[in-house]
Amino acid sequence: MDVEMQAIRRNGSDGAAHSCNEWVTGNGGGVACRIPDATENHSLLSEQITSVCRKSRERVKLGLIVFFIFVFICAVIVISLVVCSAFHEDVDDNFDSSLFKVPRSFNGSFRLPNQTFTEELFSLSSNESQALTAGLQDKLADLYTTSPALGRYFSGVEIHAFRNGSVVADYQLTFLMPEEQQDQLRNITLSREMVYNVFRQFLYDQEADESGQMYVDPASLNMFLRH
Repeated sequence: MDVEMQAIRRNGSDGAAHSCNEWVTGNGGGVACRIPDATENHSLLSEQITSVCRKSRERVKLGLIVFFIFVFICAVIVISLVVCSAFHEDVDDNFDSSLFKVPRSFNGSFRLPNQTFTEELFSLSSNESQALTAGLQDKLADLYTTSPALGRYFSGVEIHAFRNGSVVADYQLTFLMPEEQQDQLRNITLSREMVYNVFRQFLYDQEADESGQMYVDPASLNMFLRH
């Protein structure tokens, strides 16, 4: 029996007509038409997917490069800071205290409103006077030794006497200066204004309840340069 070949049209996504050019006969005697597997649109789609994948890989590579550069810069900065802090020396902290030989002293007084004056305070050798003297001297020594500006020059403090009138204490502060910087220190760092303001600010910052009997009235502070 003769079989007539006919053109078969398929409505695919490409909208193109395909012809059966090849017939296949099965065992059942039926006849099938083989359709070509590859189409033009399939090739274009494959190329687009390949292009997108390539661009995605390039973006990922670029992002990784930027990330590693950022990490490297941060690491360099951190290492530099650590090295600098380890080897940096503050010039102001390098001084020879044995060169500080020129004395500069200040005298003055202040009132202790929480203290009650007794006869034992007339004598600095009494137990009450010695205890109060030691407490005040420690308080003033701690004030000036911890001062960033005056600490290196501070030499000592003495309480000379206690007077009646809600207990008034007479004190003397002594500082030592190097010979080559006397003029500058006298006019600025160890001027009466600087030493007085450091003391007065400390008194305004103190708490009356915490200081107890060692509380000093800021308004009562007097200071003058001893010549």
